[in-house]
Amino acid sequence: MRLLLFLVLFSFAFSVRAQEFQTQGGKAIFLSKAPLSEFTGESKNLKGLIDVEKNLVDFYLDLNTLKTGISLRDKHMRENYLETEKYPFAEFTGKFESVPKLTASPEAVKVKGKFKIHGVERDVTVSGILKKLANGSLELKAEWIIALGDYNIEIPKLVFYELAPEQQVSIEATLNPKK
Repeated sequence: MRLLLFLVLFSFAFSVRAQEFQTQGGKAIFLSKAPLSEFTGESKNLKGLIDVEKNLVDFYLDLNTLKTGISLRDKHMRENYLETEKYPFAEFTGKFESVPKLTASPEAVKVKGKFKIHGVERDVTVSGILKKLANGSLELKAEWIIALGDYNIEIPKLVFYELAPEQQVSIEATLNPKK
């Protein structure tokens, strides 16, 4: 009887632990489509956690790791717009609207939460696709639009045709069960 009780408790503890997933190397991409210029910025240093048991989704990115392919543009982006010395991180924290089933079939999910960048935090809803892989990891893809003005990121009039006032942000990550 004790052995049976131990096995039940052990399997319950394992199933709870298996509901927590993390990544240290997800990908974050932004797309800027301005009238005279279209470019992307990318980082493969997205950190994140999904805790299904606590209904918690938390991702953050060191903005200094974003690269657009042109080092001078990267420098201007960090110094003039994102002001990464003062505001080095972007972060999203939220909760699933409905707890995902975590199946091998791609599942549409929505997460309501707060996105913070440039010292400004706003309520957002992010839509994405979540899929459980055969090895027990989760695959996540999500995207949303941010208006730079909503986060007090000013675009000088001279740059208006080269930098879009709205940016499409997307993330892709494989999250492994937390040990």
